[in-house]
Amino acid sequence: MSESGHSQPGLYGQGRRRRRRRDREPGPPGQNLSGPSRDRDFGPRERRDGSEEPPGPLLQKTPIILAKPPGERSKQNAPVGGTPLEKPIMLMKPREEGGKSFAAPETAPPASGPGVAKLEREGQRPTQPVYQIQNRGMGSAASTGAVDPVIGQTKLLPPEKMKHSIKLVDEQMNWCDSAMEYLRDQTDMLVVGVIGLQGTGKSTIMSFLSANTPEEDQRSYVFRAQTQEIKERGGNQSCGIDFYITQERVIFLDTQPILSPSILDHLINNDRKLPPEYNLPHTYVEMQSLQIAAFLFTVCHVVIVVQDWFTDINLYRFLQTAEMLKPSTPSASHDSTGSSGPDDGSEYYPHLIFLQNKARREEFCPRNLKNMHMVVDKLMAHSHLKYKGTLSMLDCNIFPGLERDYLGTEVNLFLLPLLENDGDEALTRAGSGSTPLFSLLPGYRGHPSFSSLVSKLRSQVLAMSRNQLSHTILTEKNWFHYAARIWDGVKKSSALSEYSRLLS
Repeated sequence: MSESGHSQPGLYGQGRRRRRRRDREPGPPGQNLSGPSRDRDFGPRERRDGSEEPPGPLLQKTPIILAKPPGERSKQNAPVGGTPLEKPIMLMKPREEGGKSFAAPETAPPASGPGVAKLEREGQRPTQPVYQIQNRGMGSAASTGAVDPVIGQTKLLPPEKMKHSIKLVDEQMNWCDSAMEYLRDQTDMLVVGVIGLQGTGKSTIMSFLSANTPEEDQRSYVFRAQTQEIKERGGNQSCGIDFYITQERVIFLDTQPILSPSILDHLINNDRKLPPEYNLPHTYVEMQSLQIAAFLFTVCHVVIVVQDWFTDINLYRFLQTAEMLKPSTPSASHDSTGSSGPDDGSEYYPHLIFLQNKARREEFCPRNLKNMHMVVDKLMAHSHLKYKGTLSMLDCNIFPGLERDYLGTEVNLFLLPLLENDGDEALTRAGSGSTPLFSLLPGYRGHPSFSSLVSKLRSQVLAMSRNQLSHTILTEKNWFHYAARIWDGVKKSSALSEYSRLLS
């Protein structure tokens, strides 16, 4: 044996094997496995392709040592003589080093054995491409999408749930684009707006209709309500228009108070410069209120008018003025009787709901309720707004003894009592000066609880018909652009400019 472990041809050549083969009987091949010092019986062997090796002089091949590196292993695979090996097949593409690609020599397919795992680790394995779906406008929702490395896709997540309201129109009456990222390309939506005087509870009511309950802390409301400090100094909490959309695709718009004395006081005391078309501060405040009301009459399906006492004649005059200054609904053609326009010709008018907040016990009397309906019907007789026929307190089982035709002309009027705790305070009022047995009974209120009435109001508001706002069906994102165009048109309206000139 040589130092490299290879057999020497002089000691184990063909002549030595032939002499020893004559001295013994030939046996079956493959039984003499004593090592290189003993002779072997060689028979015709089969190749890898299935054909037998032709008889003739046997060629000595160099054995392959698997412990050597792959670079030297390819040199050992070269045949010493005879038929050359088949063309090897390249399975892997070599990696690029230093930014330059080169063609690697083709290697033979790996054989099964203990060196296969090491061969796979040394070469470059093909990687599975990962495809990610880009979520535009999702904010943090797009960055938190979990990528599955097997499938190679991100899960399609819905828009991020809003935790609080955002600005649609800021304090300077400028349009904001931050609400665009929460909108979808789908048409099944409902837009609900609210207007009212200062301190009537607009933000609180909108929070109850959208995402909160009366049992929750006031600081967790999606629309911030007035704090005790703001109430003491007679200020207003909401400025401009606030935006909030629920997971049920209902858009709520909370507005600053109309004809607000606190906004007027802020303009006067802070010496804010008015636009050139307005000469007096009170004219500018009234024009702001009319702009907001006319905007809601154009882009909302439902507009809620909140008042805390019955009734203010100036409020109804304001509503009729805003209806008169409302911009015309865009139509596909100039023909107002075209079938492509909304239901009432070419003009669109929303549903109007009069919400009597902080109602007293005597206002829930059926006789007083009937008189309130008659007054509202007389004041809104010449209005095109849909102020009756779509909401009814009789359907809420609040007055079970009344017949359906008790209210001859039923308008969209709903009463909510004063918000208070229905637990300890009611028991304290009932138990004063009475026996312990009667102290456990709640006091008579004359109406259902506030939570019960709010849930019934919410179910009726969400069940309102969603009429077509324009001549085309709008998605949520299209509605946003449509509302931005309407707001810009309301601010530049010639009718508002003429009306402000008459007031000054």
